Formats: sequence, structure tokens, C-alpha cells
Amino acid sequence: MQLKLLPRIGGPADLKTLSIPQLEELAKEIRHAICDQISRSGGHLAPNLGVVELTIALHYVFDFPTDRLLFDVGHQCYPHKLLTGRLPLLSKLRQRGGMAGFPDPRESNHDLFMVGHAGTAISTAVGMARGDLLNGDGCSPERPNGRRVVTMIGDASIVNGVAMEGLNNAGTLRRQFLVVLNDNGMSIARPQGAVASYFDRVRLSYSYSEFKKAAKDLAKRIPGGHLISDAYHRMGEMSKAMISEDAWFEKFGLVTVGPIDGHDLPTLIDFLNEARHFDRPMLLHVKTVKGKGYAFAEGDSCTFHSPSPFDVVAGDGADDAKLVSEGCRVELKKGGRSFTSAVGDAMTDLMSRDPKVVACTAAMPDGTGISKVLAKFPDRAWDTGICESHATDMMAGLAKTGWKPFFAVYSTFLQRAFDQCFQEASLQGLPLRLLLDRAGLVGGDGAVHHGFCDVSILRVLPGACLMAAMDEPSLRAAIEFMARHEDGLSALRYPRDKVSDLFAKDACPPFELGKSRALIRHDKPDLAVLGFGVMAIEAAQAAKMLAGEYRIEVHDARFAKPVDAALLRSLLLRGIPVLTIEDHSVIGGFGAAVLECCAEEGLDARLVTRLGLPDSWIHQGERNEQLAEAGLDATSIARVIRERLDRSPVVEPAPRAEAVRR
Repeated sequence: MQLKLLPRIGGPADLKTLSIPQLEELAKEIRHAICDQISRSGGHLAPNLGVVELTIALHYVFDFPTDRLLFDVGHQCYPHKLLTGRLPLLSKLRQRGGMAGFPDPRESNHDLFMVGHAGTAISTAVGMARGDLLNGDGCSPERPNGRRVVTMIGDASIVNGVAMEGLNNAGTLRRQFLVVLNDNGMSIARPQGAVASYFDRVRLSYSYSEFKKAAKDLAKRIPGGHLISDAYHRMGEMSKAMISEDAWFEKFGLVTVGPIDGHDLPTLIDFLNEARHFDRPMLLHVKTVKGKGYAFAEGDSCTFHSPSPFDVVAGDGADDAKLVSEGCRVELKKGGRSFTSAVGDAMTDLMSRDPKVVACTAAMPDGTGISKVLAKFPDRAWDTGICESHATDMMAGLAKTGWKPFFAVYSTFLQRAFDQCFQEASLQGLPLRLLLDRAGLVGGDGAVHHGFCDVSILRVLPGACLMAAMDEPSLRAAIEFMARHEDGLSALRYPRDKVSDLFAKDACPPFELGKSRALIRHDKPDLAVLGFGVMAIEAAQAAKMLAGEYRIEVHDARFAKPVDAALLRSLLLRGIPVLTIEDHSVIGGFGAAVLECCAEEGLDARLVTRLGLPDSWIHQGERNEQLAEAGLDATSIARVIRERLDRSPVVEPAPRAEAVRR
């Protein structure tokens, strides 16, 4: 498809010069541009295809960025970015120097928050609404032309606890405040829970066509009446009942309108124009189709939520007509076996052998590999939806009743459940088991999703056992250890990456609490590297680069709590320098644990050098680029080792720890 209208859109003002038919043509161009780019680079496809008309209508009616627009969840922002002049950045989507996959204020003042976690937008919007009132420029009955606030929430993030807290407070506002609920009947996967069931009932029992007819009939009966505002104020509860059959959000103090068709541009514009002038908090319930416009994405919106690059296979060429129809086949490009797939297989195997093991995920069954477990063990595995805090507490309850719970969660999302790890699991001495996917640097998702602090936040919990996997055999061995470990919370971290086969031919010894594994040994090493997780693989590659210059010993550290104190004593008491490496913040991570162990053991910490993620944000790009930026790729590690050994003074072996303590 040749883009004719989209290149002319430098901002929302250009959008407002177009006719409705032109807007509908623009929607097709936006879908084409997004799908074409994601087929090359990967990215969030189905959620963005579903909000094209809704995003166009919002920018057509409101005056952003003078008015406020906040996204929840942020992966629905691609059409918004294209409508705010960022088409030139699309060709490098989720890459260095290109368009971020989430809202990013560094790119445009149309993006208010850098946001990748669900549930936050209503609360931040309430804060901006209150702040604008305090500044004297918020839209209110006294100031009808002030700044308006709109938040678009979707992909089932409305069920998140933070979103509910925000709704509860939004109802107390005495001003304009619009929540647009993008209800596509989906989350990242099928939405879970009672709230999702409620939306299913509303969609089935009260179709858009019935609502549209009722609204028009109501407006006709009110001389000079507006569709929403006058009907609500003049007819009270009866009109509200017609505006929303089952106004659940009314209980939060929000006038509820809908559901309406999120792909009908004229109707969207009509309703948003009315909502723009409404002087009370309102929720507009919009029904959309995730993956709208492309048959393969509509038919499998889970797979195409955030696919890797893909090829379209069609008989006579892959034009848009065939993509929209069923007459095409889409093949995702494969890039090797992932840690996520390995976890799914390992858990399926474990649950087949141990009937006491249970598992859950929080709306990420495919992203954590738990989809395999859900299919095979539907009575012992659950998807709780986007609610990490609840999932953690639920698994603590299962542990309390004698089960062996494994919670598979992205490292970045575990941060939202730290309190539950503390209160309901660790404090109780319960063996909650955490499988931390996407630990470390995550590539294209960038700073909002890096798993950079799981060790530092969990290490403070008494009795916690913290591990990392370097490859698939070590991952399986760690999961077997966790199944046996009953002495408190345990966690296993692994990256969004492919598993290495560098040590696949070597026997992988079982995990023993606080014990490392030697990968490369020397009788008299010049330096020893302790790699935590996949950093042991990078360290081994660096050691091979230096094989003709130095004798570099490499250990798979395995544990960040407890660290291998015996290994540290063996190395440091012989005066052997130690380099710790981790795909985690250098603050509070594995290296910090090693320094603390040195202090406790009376060992010479001057011999220890730490490498880890810097105290700064690393933005979107390829994971290997991010590792190089952080100095954690094999080449950078080799350089640090050279520098460390070239400038190392001769250090006499320290006296034994017992003598130091005396």
C-alpha cells in the first residue's frame, strides 16, 4: 500500500483538516504501516491494530498535548505516535535511535509518562487533573475551556488493583475526567476473573446497535438535548439505565456510557465530542477487536500480541487484501530455543512427576512458558490476570495448605508484588517459588521492562534463596532444587534470550544450597570470574579470548544468596583477584553480596572487582547492544580483565579469616 495521507500528518492539527472518509482511509494506512514494520522488527501488533480508529477519534476531538492523554497499558501507543509526527522513527521501532515501544517523553511532549506496567494511568491522570485545578488551568464547571484529561485503558489492565484504586479516587473529582475503556475481550492472553466475565455479559446482552438506537431515541425525546450530558441531567436514573444497562462503574462515581463500537469513526467522534463537554468523571466503554483489520491477528491475537518478525505467505503475493482476508498464512521467524520455552517444558515434566506442584502466571502464559502447563494441568495451574500481588498471595495460600507453588512472572512485574513476598511468604517462612523471566536486559521493550533489581529487593528477605540459570541444563537443575527446597522463598532468574549450548556436553551437577559450579579451572589462575546466570557464559567466552595471555578461571556462581563463601575463601586467601559479573544492577546485586561476604569472612575485598548494570537507564535496542553498552559482553569483559591484571599490584595472601577475626 502506498501511504498518501499518513506522511502528511505532522501532528493532531493536520488530522483535523481531514474528512471522515479520509480519516477512515488514514486508519487503513496506519494499520499497514504498523503491520509492515512489525513484520520486520517485531513489536506489539494486535493491541495497536485494535485502537486505530479510537486513537484517531481522540486526537480529532481533543486538543493534545494541551489536553492530557495517558495510556494504560503503554503498548497501545503506536497509532498515537504516528499521529503525533513520529512516522520517521517507525522504521527503527524498538531499536536505537528509533521509536520506543511504549510512551516516551524523550520523543514527544505528547507522551506524558514512560509507562510499561499496567494499571497506572488512571491514578496518574487523577494526579494531573488535580494538579491542573491547583494551577488554575484545569477544565471544571468554573473553567469550561481548561485542560481536559483523558486516559485510555485496555488489554484488561482495568482489573489491576492499582486501576481500581485510581477509579475509586477518580469518582471524587469535581471536574471533567474521561476514562476510555478499550474493551477488546482480551488481555495479553484471555482475560481472567469476575470483572472480565462482567464485560463478557455486557457485550453479549447489550450490543452496540441496540445501544445506538436507544441513545438516538432518547435524544429525540429531549428537545434540544445533547446525547449524553442533557440526557443524564434531565432524566436522572432512567436515562442512566438506558445509557448503560449494568453501570458497574457508577459505583465508583463515574457516569458510564456504552458499550459503543470502537471502529465506527463517526459515532466515536460524536460521543467523544459530547464527553469532551461533560463536567463530571465519565467512563466511555468502547468495544474493539484486538488485531482489527488483519485476519491472522484477529484470529490469533495472543500469538500476535507482541510477535517476533514474521513472513506472510500468500498464493499470489502478500498484499493487504489477502492479509485482511483469511487467504494468507503467517510464519513467525524462529531464532533458537528460548529460556521461556525451556521453563515450560521443565515445569510440565516436573508437574508430571510431582502431583503436589502447582503453578500460576499473571496474564503472561505465553511470555513465561506456563501456557504448556495450563493446557496439561488445568486443575493445578492458573492465569490470574494482570494482578501480580494477588497471584503472590494466592500462591502463599497454596503453600500454607501443603502445595508446592511456582509463580512464573517477569522480573519487572515482580516488583509490584514485593510486599506480598515479604508479608505473606517470607515472613511466614513459606516456600513460595518464583520463576523470574525477562531478568536483566530485555532488548526492544527497553527501560520499562528491564529486570534490573530482583536480586536487590529479594536479598533483604531473611532466608531467601536466590539463583540464576546460565543454560537449559542449569535451569532444569535449579527448578528441581526449588521443588525440594522447603525452607522459605526461592527465586530463579533467567533472561529473555536463547539458551546457550556452550557447556551442553558437560554434565550439569545438581544445585546445592550456596554452592557454585566450576566451568574453567586452573591450578594457578591469574584471575577468577564469578558469573551469575548467563554472565557465566559471557565470562567463559572472554576467558577463551584471553587464553594465550592469562589463565582465567570461570565459575557459574548459581547463588546470589547465599553466596559461595568457601570458594571466595579459597580464591582470596591465595591472593587471586576476583571479578563478579551480573546482568543486574551493580547496586545491591550479586557483586554487592560478594563484598558483604568478604566483610563477614574477613577477606580482602580490594581483590574484588564488580561488573553489572550501571546506575543509569538503558533504553530500547537489541539485547547484545545493551550488554555492550553496559560493558557485559565478552569483548568488554576481556578488556576489563586485561586492565585489572595489567594494573594489579602484588597482593600478599591475606591471613586466614580466623586470625583476622581475632
